[in-house]
Amino acid sequence: MTQQVNTPPATDDGEWWRHAVIYQIYPRSFNDSNGDGMGDIPGIIERLDYLADLGVDALWLSPFYVSPQNDAGYDVSDYRDIDPRFGTLEDFDRMRARMDELGLRLIVDLVPNHTSSDHEWFRAAVAAGPGSPERARYMFRDGRGEDGELPPNNWRSIFGGEAWTRLPDGQWYLHLFDSTQPDLNWENPEVWEEFRSVLRFWLDRGADGFRVDVAHGLVKAEGLPDWDHQVHMVEGEFEAPEHDEPDTPMHGTSPYFDQDGVHEVYRDWHRVLAEYDGDRMMVAEAWVEPAHRLAMYVRSDEMHQAFNFDFLIAGWDWARMSRAIEDSLAESAKVGAPTTWVLSNHDTVRHVSRFGLSDPIAYPKGIDAGHEQPDHEQGLARGRSAALVELALPGSAYLYQGDELGLPDHTGLPAELRQDPAFARTQGEEIGRDGCRVPLPWAAGEPGHGFGEDPWLPQPEAFAALAADQQVGVPDSTHTLYRTAIRLRRELGLGRGDFAWHEAHDAATRLLAFVTTTPAGERVLVAANMGEEPVALPEGELLVTSREGAVTDGALGPESAAWVRLAPLVR
Repeated sequence: MTQQVNTPPATDDGEWWRHAVIYQIYPRSFNDSNGDGMGDIPGIIERLDYLADLGVDALWLSPFYVSPQNDAGYDVSDYRDIDPRFGTLEDFDRMRARMDELGLRLIVDLVPNHTSSDHEWFRAAVAAGPGSPERARYMFRDGRGEDGELPPNNWRSIFGGEAWTRLPDGQWYLHLFDSTQPDLNWENPEVWEEFRSVLRFWLDRGADGFRVDVAHGLVKAEGLPDWDHQVHMVEGEFEAPEHDEPDTPMHGTSPYFDQDGVHEVYRDWHRVLAEYDGDRMMVAEAWVEPAHRLAMYVRSDEMHQAFNFDFLIAGWDWARMSRAIEDSLAESAKVGAPTTWVLSNHDTVRHVSRFGLSDPIAYPKGIDAGHEQPDHEQGLARGRSAALVELALPGSAYLYQGDELGLPDHTGLPAELRQDPAFARTQGEEIGRDGCRVPLPWAAGEPGHGFGEDPWLPQPEAFAALAADQQVGVPDSTHTLYRTAIRLRRELGLGRGDFAWHEAHDAATRLLAFVTTTPAGERVLVAANMGEEPVALPEGELLVTSREGAVTDGALGPESAAWVRLAPLVR
């Protein structure tokens, strides 16, 4: 591949989200301030200086709302209050004020596909009975069969088992996820108005944006038809992939995902955000392919960003990563949107562990002691290299807490400690996401590796060597690499640059190589060696490498990456 991929021109600095580095905080696992074993908002406040020093521009907080916590807060019972486990609204306000002082933006998670079964709306719906206005807020249906004893259709839950649960009065309700997460009915005007109100509540409280959970799932196909191509997966149920493709959430279509009607919801929300100053934004969690379908979510009057999951699932593979980069940039450019890059999040095995498996494009749905154990050194080398690719690409970059420490998944969690509903609903067939949600290590030798006493999930002993206090300020540590790369990204304007493949980008050597031209006219080569032999680099100033000794005698070693400042083009 040698063609250029044009990106949207650099825009006014006010559109901060076009090139921001955004750090995802999973609140229950970030930092515990009160010793109850669970992270909290005061614990986040304690670590804000650490995040500002890392150099990130914004924080995305996974759900902190009042919730029974059957799905780690993605089962919301009150969208306008903080769960007491995490603190209070006053704590939220203190956090927001300190973030303002440090120049950090705030993105909050929004869960509009479903509520908790403990939400006042659902409790009212159960009490009111069939045909009531209260039930019209959710997806209630009569069953099939002579006495309605069969579910309304054959849909399966994303967490395993049937997607329908029957109430004692005979009606069934839809839940694409756990039975405690009933799906809302987005054909009901009350639901629209409720979420406009929720958006305004958090915008008034200082939110700069929203990460929208299951953004592709709100609208279901008319008539709720059966679907005969279901394969159970972590984030969705999709057609079986081709033999040379990994088992991922990116394949196929369904009657409950990526329906065209979702776009009117986001056009409506876009108008709500436009009422506020400060370039408020939305980012879609939409497991959608091909790239042109994902680009529909970021048209100028809808969302501002959409997570690039094609890049996330590409694995350590030259062809797949190259194709993901090229397709994503091209399709985003058509609608004038930035591309949003991500390697890990709270729903996926951490990329350091994925990259350490024998299959370079593996996409496991959790790893436990009975599975192949990742080669941590190999995975870390590849993960550090992929980070340099991610942080140099035009657009915005999302980091998952612990990426900057090179954390792996915890692959040795005992079954009895696992809390992911997918593990229980599949009877352990799906290991689930607990391994990537283990609390962070802040200080080796302290209780919970500095997280706090008795963490809600135990950490592996290997976390001690990776703790923040073992890496901050240490040359060649993963933390230092991320901090350096983020600083250079800002100084050089890499996230705002244009993109073109370099002539050294080559399938034979498996050198992934592109040039980003910054707004100031500087040309920076970004190279990642995904092959097995050293590859010569063009002459230029070496800015940063993924590891010590990555470049020897002008050649980039395997499983290494580098940024090189090139000489200006002669015109």
